Amino acid sequence: MSLNKDNYCIIMAGGIGSRFWPVSKTKKPKQFIDVLGVGESLLQTTYKRFERLCPKENIYIVTNKQYRDIVFEQLAGIDRECVLLEPIRRNTAPCVAYADFKIRRKNPNAKIVVAASDHLITDEDEFISILEKAFAAVERDDVLITLGIKPTFPNTGFGYIQYVDNGQYGMDEDVKKVKLFTEKPEYNMAVQFVKSGDFLWNAGIFVWSLRSIDKAMKEFLPDVYELFSKGENIYNTDAEEAFIEETYAACPSISIDYGVMEKASNVYVIPSGFGWNDIGTWAALYSVRKKDAEGNAVVGRNVLTYDTRNCLIDMPKDKLVVLQGLEDFIIVESDNILMICRKGEEQRIKEFVTDVEIEKGTEYL
Repeated sequence: MSLNKDNYCIIMAGGIGSRFWPVSKTKKPKQFIDVLGVGESLLQTTYKRFERLCPKENIYIVTNKQYRDIVFEQLAGIDRECVLLEPIRRNTAPCVAYADFKIRRKNPNAKIVVAASDHLITDEDEFISILEKAFAAVERDDVLITLGIKPTFPNTGFGYIQYVDNGQYGMDEDVKKVKLFTEKPEYNMAVQFVKSGDFLWNAGIFVWSLRSIDKAMKEFLPDVYELFSKGENIYNTDAEEAFIEETYAACPSISIDYGVMEKASNVYVIPSGFGWNDIGTWAALYSVRKKDAEGNAVVGRNVLTYDTRNCLIDMPKDKLVVLQGLEDFIIVESDNILMICRKGEEQRIKEFVTDVEIEKGTEYL
């Protein structure tokens, strides 16, 4: 099947995944690891997913420059011009701006999907179908589209999107006008969101035409736009690396959500149900992993459990581990680090990481 030459994808792969410590570390974060036990990293799975929608030469990876070698190792054959290396982390708006200007040099008619490198999608056929619908809408008109996930429970770990139920876009009743974006809510508020029926989980997946995001960034992020526009004749030349070093140093750290999507009036959402999970925490990973009769999700062929229930156990394949009397724990070993933490306390992992850095240095991070 031939793919539309105007279809482009930006895969954001620069995070450090600190909530997945100790498996995810600064030198090799979550997106480069096979956390699902499927034989390939999350980045590799994500890349293959978008190969169904976009020509290979139109799929861009944006990551930190320290992960350059990992990306080329995991995505053998990828065009070097399609791997964008950030010198420092500046959140998602500069990431999007950098990729958009690179794409504009190739194709001013581009339609672009922006997505994270480390999300799980179980119904890929439905996902591709929804993206094709979104591409059709952004090709037709000046709109910015985000994908919202129909909530199945009051999750306090996601942002939410409220839509106007009668605010259909054009002739497609599946595309709704966005009323507001809200940050991660308290539990009682999340319950109300789910009950209302007009709130969706924010999946952080965006679709727009190059022209529309260009216009929006000029209006809402003029400083960022101006910084990257100075390189109009530098992108895809030997001078690009030095220009990007200088540009990122001057760039504010701001998300595309806050910088553009929450401010623009032409933002629409497609309510979706394609088996999405951001796998942002150990609890999220536990929810999608296969479990034994006692509710334990076990990785490691030499693990024996006794009177142990509802635990996530991730152990090296060559280590014998015997567990007795545990319930609702995360037990993870990676390299020379063992972490045992109650599932209900996993929000403290970032605290643990900070304390490890203070007490033991960066060796374990």
